[in-house]
Amino acid sequence: MRSLTRRVLLDTRYTLVGFPTTLIGFVLMLPGFAAGLGSMVIWVGVPLLAGTLLIARGFADAERGWLSDVLRRPPVRPRYKPAPPGAGRFRRLVNPMMSGQSWLDLLHGIINLPFAILAFVLTVVFWAVPIAGLTWPIYGIVTSRIPGNVELPELLGLGDGYVVNATFYFLVGLLFLLLMPLVIRGAALLRAGLGRALLTGVAELHERIDDLAQGRAAAVSAEANALRKLERDIHDGPQQRLVSLAMELSRAQRQLAKDPEAAQATLKSAISATRETLDELRALSRGIAPPILSDRGLAPALAALAGRCTVPVDLDVQTVERYQAAVENAIYFVCAETLTNVAKHSRATVCTVQLVRLGDVLMLTIGDDGVGGAHVAKGHGLAGLADRLRAVDGELTVQSPDGGPTVIVAEVPCG
Repeated sequence: MRSLTRRVLLDTRYTLVGFPTTLIGFVLMLPGFAAGLGSMVIWVGVPLLAGTLLIARGFADAERGWLSDVLRRPPVRPRYKPAPPGAGRFRRLVNPMMSGQSWLDLLHGIINLPFAILAFVLTVVFWAVPIAGLTWPIYGIVTSRIPGNVELPELLGLGDGYVVNATFYFLVGLLFLLLMPLVIRGAALLRAGLGRALLTGVAELHERIDDLAQGRAAAVSAEANALRKLERDIHDGPQQRLVSLAMELSRAQRQLAKDPEAAQATLKSAISATRETLDELRALSRGIAPPILSDRGLAPALAALAGRCTVPVDLDVQTVERYQAAVENAIYFVCAETLTNVAKHSRATVCTVQLVRLGDVLMLTIGDDGVGGAHVAKGHGLAGLADRLRAVDGELTVQSPDGGPTVIVAEVPCG
């Protein structure tokens, strides 16, 4: 109830205060635009039109501040292009005319007046009628006794008298009171919709483009880091082991004729080194999408990861659908890296992995009862996972207080 009352009051403030503000802006902008456009040929209109655009920008900024309350979203302000460095006086003067958003601000200031009037009238009516109707039993004692006064119930043929009038007006006031939140909310959204389209639409588009650019850069960075790490791991591990294995086999070959027993020992050591190399290659291959993922999907692939983890894993996969390769790869790598971290660092005794689809979002939740302390700060393994998820518009959330437990949630759009 408190949140509903607050919502009605915020919408009321927006529609009531917005009407005189819009009217003042209209009076300033429309004549300024007309005069500036009409006198452009004699250059007098240039500063006049530029000034009008700056006025429109001021009113637009005020409207954007109110929109954040009405639409319940952070305020968005577009980037107005500044004058180039070293620009002359005339170039700085006409700079507001070089921005498309400045013209959208002016357009909003001119065409917003009818919407503001309608929202204002609806708000006033749906406040006045409930107040007048619900309080009529108080002041109606006086009005019902005025000679010659005819009340609305009598005109409608509902009867005469104080009780009939009081009941009628009270019910009308109660009806308008019940409809008030819906009507005022609709009036506020009607006007706010125009403001959002003209005043923040371009800014939101730019933010979306920036997010996509950052996601693409994050994906490139994550892939480059993964390749460098794989190259380093192969060089430091299997490659060195294979060089050592080749030397061992060469020594065994020389020993076969002279000392067969020593050759047998060398071959035994080489076989052991071969097994260790294979184990290390299997561990490195976890960073590469396995055939089971592309052939059979996420459920079997995650089951394979859970089976290889040294910590017992309770796996709960509630979706068997196939998704885009990028989505499946992102989920798989997050699970693989997280389970590796659990095995190496968490000191956990049990781990849970749950995969579920909620609407158009695929959600992977991994938890353990370890010592905690995991975070996505730059330079840590989870930061690379966050970058990988951003490449597919996903998000990584980590809750891991010192002492545990740890819960890691990866959300990836899959619609």
